[in-house]
Amino acid sequence: MSKKIKQIITASIETKQKLLADESLVATLCDVVDQCLVTYRADGKLLFCGNGGSAADAQHIAAELSGRFYKDRPPLFAEALHVNGSYLTAVANDYGFEAVYARMVEAAGQAGDVLFAISTSGNSPNVLRAVVAAKKIGMKVVAMTGSSGGELKAEADFLLNVPSEDTPRVQECHILLGHIICELIELKYF
Repeated sequence: MSKKIKQIITASIETKQKLLADESLVATLCDVVDQCLVTYRADGKLLFCGNGGSAADAQHIAAELSGRFYKDRPPLFAEALHVNGSYLTAVANDYGFEAVYARMVEAAGQAGDVLFAISTSGNSPNVLRAVVAAKKIGMKVVAMTGSSGGELKAEADFLLNVPSEDTPRVQECHILLGHIICELIELKYF
């Protein structure tokens, strides 16, 4: 069993090394941070959506921004769109699960806000519909995906596509990218 544990850790490290070597992705990450700063300086907000582990990542990153990361500072508006269970189940029941994020984007999003669309495959129908709704409003879209980018690749303003198709490794890198975004926003905004 210890051999398998070491293989998993090694695979995680190797994926992060590929991430580190991807200059284009690092440059896009800088652009994402800059866009978030523009949005916050204009009193805008960041919205996050995803399914399963990606929903957990969405909620985690939003909490780091709306609560605190390193600094004791004023909260920033950041929200994961799945946290209202009554809303989520009502919309899923009445309109279908594919509509749950799009309808909340229509309700909460404004031009200049940022939607983080998190999907390891890049093909989650409800996340894609949220992106379409966000673009109609004039929001910026950051897609966090695996290496192919899936259908989100063509729709996003910023693509953070982790160089892997192994879901656990992609999700580990998504939370790393989210933490980097939080740290740099906090450093530059405050």
